[in-house]
Amino acid sequence: MAKITPFQAVVYNQDKIKDLSTVICPPYDIISPQKQEYFLGINPYNLIHMELAEEKPGQDKYGIAGEFFRDLLQKQILVQDPRPAIYFYRQEYSIKGEKRIRVGFLALLRLDEQKSSSVFGHEHTHLEAKEDRLNLIRQVKANLSPIFVIFEDKKKVVAQSLLPNIKNKEPFIDIVDDEKTAHKLWRVDDPQLLKRIQEKMEQENIFIADGHHRYEVACAWRDEMKKRFESVTGQESFNYVLAYFTNIDPLGLRVLPIHRLVKLDNRPDITALNAKLNEYFYVEEIKDRARFLFLLAKAGVAEHVIGMYNSNRHWLLRLRNVKVLDKLMTDKPAEYRNLDVSILNAAVLERILNIDLEDKRTLKFSANTEELLQAAGEDQTLLVFLLNPTKVEQITSVALKGEKMPPKSTYFYPKVASGLVVNKHD
Repeated sequence: MAKITPFQAVVYNQDKIKDLSTVICPPYDIISPQKQEYFLGINPYNLIHMELAEEKPGQDKYGIAGEFFRDLLQKQILVQDPRPAIYFYRQEYSIKGEKRIRVGFLALLRLDEQKSSSVFGHEHTHLEAKEDRLNLIRQVKANLSPIFVIFEDKKKVVAQSLLPNIKNKEPFIDIVDDEKTAHKLWRVDDPQLLKRIQEKMEQENIFIADGHHRYEVACAWRDEMKKRFESVTGQESFNYVLAYFTNIDPLGLRVLPIHRLVKLDNRPDITALNAKLNEYFYVEEIKDRARFLFLLAKAGVAEHVIGMYNSNRHWLLRLRNVKVLDKLMTDKPAEYRNLDVSILNAAVLERILNIDLEDKRTLKFSANTEELLQAAGEDQTLLVFLLNPTKVEQITSVALKGEKMPPKSTYFYPKVASGLVVNKHD
């Protein structure tokens, strides 16, 4: 049972910030150092000054973020909406020349107890990242950016409740970001409508798409706060986390693959490597890059196939027999074993190349295919492994099994912008 609630969002004051596109930024965990510098410089009030505050000698960056947030509130650069609302959110974007639209809404999600939770995660989390976000929320006392969740929308919350309500109304936020994605937001604050939406959402299972670390940190902070009080009602603000909800719609919900770049000590002996790969895969070299990428995507619809690239040569690795997965991953359910990323990890990276999957010096990740191919074209000690996207039904089936997917298995696109709305805790 998913419990959601409307909230009084903290938003940028448009009387003082004329161009809201200069104060938003992507989620903190996908911002490169170069992009961090860009957002730090584009506007002195950009949310990144809180999300990724600059390190300064002798100063606590989390304390800096907290002071910055309170200063913006005091100066009314940030203001709080007068009434609780749910915020309808429409994104218009292009991918490979195709225009798409994704719709959803922003609201607060009740933090469940783990044993009885209807909120399912699909990725492992790392302690270092959780400590970072926990230190931030302790100082800022706000959800600066939403977690990203998906649900089946069995009760047609979006189509029947939200869409008709915003029809013919102008959005109060209408901007285009630096990646040419349009973001539009509407307030929905009719009390009776909000109640109906809450009741409908109680029938839904919720799957975390992005923001696993932030969700777990919100739970940890809730537990910290509960210890400070002799009694709690369950309605305190720390029992909720800011979330973006979108339904499992293949037309608007785009999942991109995250590829692997392997740094070897020397240029690989391709003949010897292919001989080892032949134990598990049919190995086919493809001369033309465009054809290679086309065949990789086409084959991924019906079979397990991985792309491999080194020194301007391309290969398709087609799994010989799914039964081999039973031996490679004896402790995992079929839903996990049948993920292309699991096959790559178990058969190729760990068994054949003896790669430590936690070694950041050897293994790097990116959703940018051309960036990886260019890097490997310039350095013959690099091997690139390209994957097809993980299907949404695979994500939900793994989560419902109580299993976690390998790290960096999915990249939901486009990202939800940080800085459109903030949830300030009492």
